[in-house]
Amino acid sequence: MRAINRRLLAYGTTAMLVLPSGGALAQEAAPAEALEEIIVTAQRRSERLQDVPVTVTAFSAEEIEQARLRQIDDIASRTPGLNFDAFPASQPRITIRGIGSSDRGAAGDPSSAVFLDDVYLGRPAAVAFDAFDVSRVEVLKGPQGTLYGRNVVGGAINVVSNRPELDRTDAGLEATVGNYQRLEGAAFANIPLADGKWAARASGAWRNHDGYVKNTFTGGRVEDQDTRSGRLHVYGEPADTVRVLLTLDGTRDRADGPAQHVLDRDASDPRAALWTVDRNRKVTAGSDEGYQNRDTWGVRGQLDWDLSFATFTYLGSYRDLDYHVAYDFDGGHAPTNRINISGGNDEKSDFSSHELRLNSLPESPIQWVAGLYNFNNKTDRIDTLVIDTGRPGTEIYDQSAKLNSYAAFGDATIPLDDSFSLIAGLRYSQDEKDYRVANTAGTAVLRGSQRFDVSVSDKYDAWTWRAGGQYKLDRDHQFYGMVSRGFKSGGFQDTPGSAADARDGFEPEYATQYELGQKSGFLNGRLIWNNTLYLMKYTDLQTRRTLPNLSIVTENAGKATIKGYETSLNWRVFAGARLAASYGYTDATFDVFEPEPGEDYAGNRLSRTPKHKFAVTPSYEATLPDGGSLLFAADYRYESMIFDDNANEGPERRPATHFVDGRIVFTDASGKWSVSLWGKNLTNEVTRTFQAVFLGANFGAYNPPRTIGATVTWRM
Repeated sequence: MRAINRRLLAYGTTAMLVLPSGGALAQEAAPAEALEEIIVTAQRRSERLQDVPVTVTAFSAEEIEQARLRQIDDIASRTPGLNFDAFPASQPRITIRGIGSSDRGAAGDPSSAVFLDDVYLGRPAAVAFDAFDVSRVEVLKGPQGTLYGRNVVGGAINVVSNRPELDRTDAGLEATVGNYQRLEGAAFANIPLADGKWAARASGAWRNHDGYVKNTFTGGRVEDQDTRSGRLHVYGEPADTVRVLLTLDGTRDRADGPAQHVLDRDASDPRAALWTVDRNRKVTAGSDEGYQNRDTWGVRGQLDWDLSFATFTYLGSYRDLDYHVAYDFDGGHAPTNRINISGGNDEKSDFSSHELRLNSLPESPIQWVAGLYNFNNKTDRIDTLVIDTGRPGTEIYDQSAKLNSYAAFGDATIPLDDSFSLIAGLRYSQDEKDYRVANTAGTAVLRGSQRFDVSVSDKYDAWTWRAGGQYKLDRDHQFYGMVSRGFKSGGFQDTPGSAADARDGFEPEYATQYELGQKSGFLNGRLIWNNTLYLMKYTDLQTRRTLPNLSIVTENAGKATIKGYETSLNWRVFAGARLAASYGYTDATFDVFEPEPGEDYAGNRLSRTPKHKFAVTPSYEATLPDGGSLLFAADYRYESMIFDDNANEGPERRPATHFVDGRIVFTDASGKWSVSLWGKNLTNEVTRTFQAVFLGANFGAYNPPRTIGATVTWRM
């Protein structure tokens, strides 16, 4: 039994397990209509989702497949407290509970992080993967700095892929057609090797569709997709106490640039007359179609070794990113727009990580984990801006950054009796950054006052921690309270206006969260209802601002308070009928922020954070006479109004949004074949996904239109 538990600890971290929800784990059979339960690793060990004293939103493999959750934005749209925008789509900005970052410079970092199989994706453009053949996606909310590596101030998204199975030959295929000439294919295969001690699992996907938007100037289309991705796992148990997992994955993206528009004119700016408003989502008129090209790949190795007192784990990774994007920023041409603005980014990054970890055994009375962590990153990035007023001027910022990050951490859950446990964790982090930025290569200085070539370096360190308690009434009901501290290191300016600005970096930011939570199961496992209240004190938060001279600075804003409530309900109403609903209230406001003398943003809301977010999914699955099934499901999602700028003034705001998706899924009696008819954004809702004001206008882009399709799936 001990060996089985150890294997569950290391290997079961990727498996969705269907477990009983009303009694002893091994002895009792699950009630006929009990909800499936998911095993998660939010505390770096395998636990039932309902047992974890952390607010986690988890998406199972079945939900990911049926609802076509393919990218991070699909996950964000269904998760209260999690928001996503595209600036452009190949460089996502992720915000969790009001905490996110707009700084994509070579010396900047995200405030809310994405992990792929526990490997930190250290650059925004590296967040590229296909959620085909994944076990689950976990969204951890609030500071997770004790266990989840660098800069997890707002929270973490962990994507967990399916691993090889030693004793099973398995395979599957998926094919999709849809409007906008959508054509997709995906497949996986699991093959046992070497007398059951090794196995390999390979998966791949190709996704292609035509552009959603026509360029009336060039005659082409933009916002298309041509993505290819693949993953290969090799897993083995060469000895009873040793497990090895080797992984190679990669993604190749090719697309034309985003469709930009002049959304509004800034009445306070005399340059507003230079622009013509264009809010037609179906067309754009940029002087060229642009491009968004990205190639990223990585290798990962994990060794688990069972010792007499703990499991030793080594996790190492290397990832490479080659990224190029350029597009017409104003979305027009003369004489409609009297200035043409274009530009983009070219980036090459590589990063590696090493983690040594000891985990207590599953039968240990005290559950604990301790480890050492190292992350290294080298990024070379070029930021180009072209402003053409009849005589084009090109400004180029060359950036080069190196990062070495080190950490030591420990975390423990100590039971005081059968019901109550104390939880405590501590982490020390140190980041060393070297940075060079120069604007000497271009033909003009557009965002600054001088040419310069500056090299700087700095070191940042901090102690982060968590402490709390967990009280379990029984297996189905628990209450917990937690205080957690998060840290994100400082950095240097992306496109500074002068040598002095280039040398003047920004300081680390910190968040301390106070959280009370309740997780309960009712009706013999047919109803799960979880609730969370939280208060977060956010200090020295790093904010990004465009100055009148067009230079962009990241600065420490002072203080903010974020408070909120989140609830989720999952109810199997009766045989075949199910209701899932979630709601999040987020009140995120500045306490202290004076960006300029005479300006006071105290009381303003933090940008890109809706106060209300609601999602509901009713579904009904009917059993057919031949043993097959027919599933009907719909998704409704609501987000209240947001500000895209911390000033909370001007046109940079997005009205409330309402989205409806739906699907009908037929599965044959054998369970091997299924056909899904699906639609996303069925009401053809139009909303702004990104916007920014400068030079007298508000420029931005829109969300995808209504998409429909059919998907055929086969499983061995």
